[in-house]
Amino acid sequence: MSLVAQLPVLPIIVPLITAPITLLLPKGRPAWAWATLISWLTFATCAWLLKEVADGGTISYFLGDWAPPLGIEYRIDLANALILLLVSGIASLTFPFAYRSVQLEVDEKQTPLFYGALLICMTGLLGVTITGDAFNVFVFLEISSLSTYALIAMGARRDRRALTSAFNYLVMGTIGATFFVIGIGLLYQTTGTLNMADLHDRLLGQDNRMVQAGFAFILVGVALKLAMFPIHLWLPNAYTYAPSAVSVFIAATSTKVAVYVLIRFFFSVFNFDFSFLGAAFQYVLLPLGLAGMFIASFVAVFQDDVKRMLAYSSVAQIGYMLLGLSFATVEGVTATLVHMFNHALMKGALFMAVACVVLRAGSHSINAFAGLSKRMPYTTWAFLISGLSLIGVPLTVGFVSKWYLLQAAFSAGHWYAGFLIVASSLIALVYIGRIAEMMLLREPATEGRYVIPKKDAPLSMLVPMWILVAANVYFGLRTDLTGDLATRAAEALMLTAGGAP
Repeated sequence: MSLVAQLPVLPIIVPLITAPITLLLPKGRPAWAWATLISWLTFATCAWLLKEVADGGTISYFLGDWAPPLGIEYRIDLANALILLLVSGIASLTFPFAYRSVQLEVDEKQTPLFYGALLICMTGLLGVTITGDAFNVFVFLEISSLSTYALIAMGARRDRRALTSAFNYLVMGTIGATFFVIGIGLLYQTTGTLNMADLHDRLLGQDNRMVQAGFAFILVGVALKLAMFPIHLWLPNAYTYAPSAVSVFIAATSTKVAVYVLIRFFFSVFNFDFSFLGAAFQYVLLPLGLAGMFIASFVAVFQDDVKRMLAYSSVAQIGYMLLGLSFATVEGVTATLVHMFNHALMKGALFMAVACVVLRAGSHSINAFAGLSKRMPYTTWAFLISGLSLIGVPLTVGFVSKWYLLQAAFSAGHWYAGFLIVASSLIALVYIGRIAEMMLLREPATEGRYVIPKKDAPLSMLVPMWILVAANVYFGLRTDLTGDLATRAAEALMLTAGGAP
């Protein structure tokens, strides 16, 4: 049996089996090095999978020789292959980045548990993305969520508010999971199957009350998981009080995977024959996406905690993703997929820069950034370039995202949305500009709690951060790489859903 034939299961099996081994390793460097190696192997596997799918088409892998729909199927197409690469790629940079940050922010005795939980979290997110079984989506969502609750709580060494943040996330996540699994149950009661491709076929022509209720429960459950405005209130505290390495990973990956789940159910399970799908696009995703873009951005402007500011920025960026999805066109879905990928690059780099400041200043308050360019120049310019990408300045991935969104808005006839996209980007200019002014134009503190030594972050943190910064520029110049893959993925999704290719 060839290794290539087993590729689809390796991103799940390898980290799942090796995570418990991490707990048995000595605290500190051995556990970190082992987890880092596993993340690199997983990334290599996901990159290989993307190449196989891009060259040869959709891969169907069924477990235990039980053919779908009876058995559990792992199904990889261009849409989820791109997300697999994103999650594993961010993980492969987060693990080497985390070593020095975790030394400061997590109890030394808990470091094997920390790296084991982070591997489990990665496994859950990859599982959500790769599975073709609706109930397995729920199982993997809970695997990633339960590990995330523990990871956030480990930030209590520096700030006890991490415990309440983890608890609030647990409560909201449990509510979301309950809604989601009820929706899956209603669909199963209607069709008698959990395989998503089979669900799509058996749901044709069944626009009845049970299917409508199932759709509504799934929509609410996933909306809670992806922090859709206005049910996003768990996210700011979770990002703010989690250990910095955890903030980097979940900000760049978890909400993107939840958006992917929404896309997968909208286009691969349901289809445009269902009237409620059009209603969801027009009356839920469109208005709430626009509201999130503006309200969350305005809230971010007035934050004095940089991690909280970036957290509200993430809520606004989720609004952009939902806006593109709401157009229900190839251009709109393409824009959403491109922005999911690009936002992970820019937000990962920004949270890494904040983690570097926390390492030297011991704080993520805006006051700790005063005069940072004179103390930590490499960190300063990493933050500024990634911030320009978030705003949407040309030659960065942020500009590419905004360009695709503008094209989608105008081609769908929503010209007003195009102007709102530009206007909301100007708000991002304000809150990123506040930090830039502190770093470039203020003098560094010479006394008090925000004094920073004239010493930049260690190379183990600077190198992963600058790889992401470089990716922000590289994919901003080579737009064909992500754009072409996203367009092909969007066309396939639209064909499955019965929309115009």
